[in-house]
Amino acid sequence: MTAQTLTTPAAPAPELADEAALLVREIEQYLTARVRTTAHPLLTKTTAELVAEALGTTPAPSVPAAPVLTAPARALRLLPDWVLNFPLLRQLHGGGRHISVAEHLELTALVIERYGWHRGALRSTSGRRCILGAQAVLFRLGYGDETTALAAGHRLQAVLAARGITEPYHRWNDATGRTREEALALVRTAATHTRQEVTR
Repeated sequence: MTAQTLTTPAAPAPELADEAALLVREIEQYLTARVRTTAHPLLTKTTAELVAEALGTTPAPSVPAAPVLTAPARALRLLPDWVLNFPLLRQLHGGGRHISVAEHLELTALVIERYGWHRGALRSTSGRRCILGAQAVLFRLGYGDETTALAAGHRLQAVLAARGITEPYHRWNDATGRTREEALALVRTAATHTRQEVTR
């Protein structure tokens, strides 16, 4: 009887880990910009809200800016998607990070901008992603969970339904003649509608 040897998956090459870290750092910056900061951890109001309340004025709503993205590193785009799910990458870069449905949609648009847009499959051989493929990138990196991704899909579907379109959004994405701009507009409209409903 021969002894079985167990092997652990090889760690990603340092340059690939650096490129993954760059994408995740930009996602982290985006999410950090969305977090409300307060004067003290036990307070539920921001410092600006407390000052405005003391002065009897209404603070102007602050709108955080999305991070500026550079072109995606080609090597990272070409990696198989399972590499993004590598436990070390997930641990180092936000595995299990909670994000809202609106944030998921906004980040989906940012991934499409960074990786490029694709029609006909989740990803192209050059690493471009369709809407569903961009959602998968976020999911594999550990931003949000299956519930978040499914809820985002329902929001995309609701925007299409309001336009009288009944086909699933991933098929809509793959339709002949569909453009990157249309895909990004759909994702951003769904994100905007989701944010508006939350603030009502």
